Amino acid sequence: MADGPVILLTGASRGMGAEIARWLAKAGTRLTLVARSADSLEKIAEEIRRLGGEGLPFSADIAGQTGCNEAVRETLDRFGRLDALINNAGLLGPLARVADANPDAWRYNIEVNLLGPFFLTHAALPHLRAAHGRVINISSGAAVKSVQGWSAYCTAKAGLTHFTRILAEEEPDVVSVAIRPGVVNTRMQEMIREEGPGAMSEDKVDYFQTLKSENKLEPANVPARAAAWLALHAPQEMSGEFVDYDDARIAEPAAAVFGDTLESVDQ
Repeated sequence: MADGPVILLTGASRGMGAEIARWLAKAGTRLTLVARSADSLEKIAEEIRRLGGEGLPFSADIAGQTGCNEAVRETLDRFGRLDALINNAGLLGPLARVADANPDAWRYNIEVNLLGPFFLTHAALPHLRAAHGRVINISSGAAVKSVQGWSAYCTAKAGLTHFTRILAEEEPDVVSVAIRPGVVNTRMQEMIREEGPGAMSEDKVDYFQTLKSENKLEPANVPARAAAWLALHAPQEMSGEFVDYDDARIAEPAAAVFGDTLESVDQ
């Protein structure tokens, strides 16, 4: 574990972020776990240690540049290097049509979903270049599809996906990939079902309700495994791509590397 790769992961306290952390811990990764909830991060960090990794909990709101810079600095102080950045933290709201959206909430969505990844990438780039490392941005199908009531989220994820392409053009020594995680069974889906009516079109509300009632939501650990594999192994030729979590180029080697359960991985 002392020589394992070092990865900074945001949104690490729950949902897909926590699942990414678990898969990476299985591979002996040293992780800076970033989220706002300090108590939840401590619990995840302890779980990471039990799984064979090392977790540094760091409580911060990535909407601000100061917290992002400090997260990178703390990572370097603790581990001495940085091999990958996973921009996973995300925010769906405000769930409202443009005319009804709270401007402050709209701005905060952009700060979390787009500016935070920029701030973190900006601070991490010198170290990622030195390591020939990776930036993995957790995007969404909403980056390329318009959904009524999701104006801030769609806009931010479209920006994040294109930011990935630009980064790949500008930074040839860093592999930059955006991943679409599918429709995942997380708190975000609960919010869609609870707050979607009135903001979203009726057919979209029905669609998401049906996914839940018919048990068609993807378990978070499945796309998380794909994201974990990308952070460790994404090849140079994939840099700049927006890939699906179930793309055979990712899903198959991820299953081969990590397996299906959280048992230890041979190093």
